[in-house]
Amino acid sequence: MSENVIKIANCSGYYGDKLSAAKEMVYGGPIDVLTGDYLAELTMTILFNQKIQRGEDKGYVGTFLKQIKDVAKKCSLDNIKIITNAGGLNPSSMAKEIETILNDLSVDLKVAYIDGDDLMPRITELNDLGESFTNIDKDIPLSASGHETLTANAYLGAWGIKEALDQGADIVVCPRVTDAAVVIGPAAWKFGWSRTDYDELAGALAAGHIIECGCQATGGNYSFFNEVPSFDNVGYPIAEIKNDGSFTITKHPGTGGLVSVGTVTAQLLYEISSPAYINPDVVSHFDTLKIKQVGPDRVCVSGCRGSSPPSSHKACINLAGGYRNGMDLVLTGLDIEEKAATFTDALFTSVGGKDQFDEVSINLHRTDKPNPSSNEEAMATLSISVKSKDPALVGRLFSAKIIELSLANYPGFFAAGTAKKPGPVIVYWPALVDSKYIKEYVHFNKKTTEVIPTSQLGFDENFYQKQPINIKAAPVGSLEKKPLGLLFGARSGDKGGCANIGVWAKTDSSFSFLNDFLTVKKLKELMPDLALYNIDRHDLPNIKSLNFYIHGILQDGVSSNNRIDGQAKSLGEYLRAKIIDVPKILLEEIENE
Repeated sequence: MSENVIKIANCSGYYGDKLSAAKEMVYGGPIDVLTGDYLAELTMTILFNQKIQRGEDKGYVGTFLKQIKDVAKKCSLDNIKIITNAGGLNPSSMAKEIETILNDLSVDLKVAYIDGDDLMPRITELNDLGESFTNIDKDIPLSASGHETLTANAYLGAWGIKEALDQGADIVVCPRVTDAAVVIGPAAWKFGWSRTDYDELAGALAAGHIIECGCQATGGNYSFFNEVPSFDNVGYPIAEIKNDGSFTITKHPGTGGLVSVGTVTAQLLYEISSPAYINPDVVSHFDTLKIKQVGPDRVCVSGCRGSSPPSSHKACINLAGGYRNGMDLVLTGLDIEEKAATFTDALFTSVGGKDQFDEVSINLHRTDKPNPSSNEEAMATLSISVKSKDPALVGRLFSAKIIELSLANYPGFFAAGTAKKPGPVIVYWPALVDSKYIKEYVHFNKKTTEVIPTSQLGFDENFYQKQPINIKAAPVGSLEKKPLGLLFGARSGDKGGCANIGVWAKTDSSFSFLNDFLTVKKLKELMPDLALYNIDRHDLPNIKSLNFYIHGILQDGVSSNNRIDGQAKSLGEYLRAKIIDVPKILLEEIENE
C-alpha cells in the first residue's frame, strides 16, 4: 500500500451484480481494499423474507460468501482489506459463515462485524421518546401509515468501519450503512483522518458515491454509449484516494468500458437531490468539486468541500402495503381507446366494481403508429393493476376474470404478461431519527466497541458557503431543431418515492444554453407526464450540470408504483429524445470536436 494513496475497488453495485467481479478486481491489478454494495431499499425486504422463509440465521447476501471463497487467499497474500454491506439484516451470522470458510481454506484473515442499525426492537421505545418516524417526502408520521412495519434500519456511517480496521480487522461485515461509507471508512483509516476533517471526508464521500454502482462509473448506462470502445468485460471502478481527499477514478487495464469526465459526471449526478449530499459523517458539496481527465481511463476529482454532518440519521423503513395483481393487455389497430374502455368496463363489472380495491391503476400506452409497417407497430398496451390488503381480492380470481374475457371482448385480444409481479406490495418509508438514539457497535476479537455519531461529540458546527460561479452568456443566433440528447447527457434514478434527472453539458457554451433553457417549466413542457409533480432544480455549474428532483413520481417506492419503469432509470433518455431548438453555433461546436 502506497503511503500517499489508497486504492479502493468496487465489485458490486447491487444484489445480483456480476459474481466473478470480486475475483476479477483482486486478480486484475493492485488494489488495497475490495468493497461491495449490495443493499438497495427493496433489498432489505428481500432479506427480511429470506429470514422468514429460511430461518433467523439468514438475512444476508449469500452470494457474497461465494465471492469470499474466490478471493480470500489472494487477499491474505496481498494484504487486501474487504469491506461490504452484504451483512444486510444479519451481519453477525454472515461473519460466522465467513470465519467458517476461512478456516476451511486455512486462510488467516480476521473478521469484524458491525450492528446497531436495526431499529425494529426499539420502535416503541423511540416512539415514547418522541421519535415519530415522519415520512420525509409526505410529512406523515409512521403511526398514520396504516401499514405494518417490516424492517427499520438506520443508515450508519463510516466510523465503525474505521474502528474495526484500527483494531486489526481484515474483513469488515456491515449492515445498512450508507453506500459511500465502505469507501470513507478505509480512507479515514489509511490517512488517520479526524471527525472534523470535513473536506477530506467530503472527497471520500464523492469517491464512494461514484464507485458504489459498479460499472455505471466505467461506461455502463452511459448516454453517449457510442464513445465506449467496448462493452465486453466492462471493468469495475477503482478510486485512488489521496490524503487531501482528492482522488482518481480508473479501472484495471485490459478491461472494457470507459472512464471519462462524462462517465464520472453521469454517476456523480445519479440518485441525488441537492448538491449538498448528506451523510452521517459529513455533508459533501458536489457543487464545489472539479473533474478533469488526466490520462486514458483516468479522471481526477478534487476540491470537494465538506460541512458538519446533520444531527439526525436517515432510516430505511419498509412497510407491508397489502397485495397487488394486474396484467398487460395488447390492443391492436383501430379504435384503441374504445377497445380499452370496452375491456376495463367489462372486467370491473365482472369482479364487482372498482371501489372494493384500495387502488386501481389503468394506463394506456399508445405505442401504436398510424399506417403501421409491421404487426408490432400497430400495437398499444393497456396496463391494469389493482391493490388490496385482502390477498383473496387480488389473487387468482382476478387473473381468471381477465382471462375469461379473452374470447368475449375486443378483437385481437392477447396478453403480454403481468403489469407488475403479483404478490405483496412493499411501501418504502424514508424517515429521520435523532442521532443521539443511534447505537453503533463494532464486534471484533470477542470485544464490543460502541461508536458515537460525529454530531453527538460536541464539535463546533462548520458549514461551507458555496462561492458563486460566473456563467457566460448563452449563445444566440439561428436555431435548428435537434434532439436534446445530441448535445446533452442525462442519467436518472429512484430516490424512494422520488426520482432525479441529472443533465450535463460537455462545453461551457452548451452549458450556458442549458442553464437558461432547461427551467422546471420547460422540463414539464418537454415531458408533459411530469406536469403534476413538484420538481426542484439544483445547479452544479462547476461540472456543467443541472439536477431535477421529482417529488412523488414513484409513489411509495419501487415495489408500490405502477410505472413500467418503476425505478425511473429511463427518464433521462426520455428527456434526451425530445426535439428542441438548438443554436446552430452549438451544433458547429459538436462537428468540430
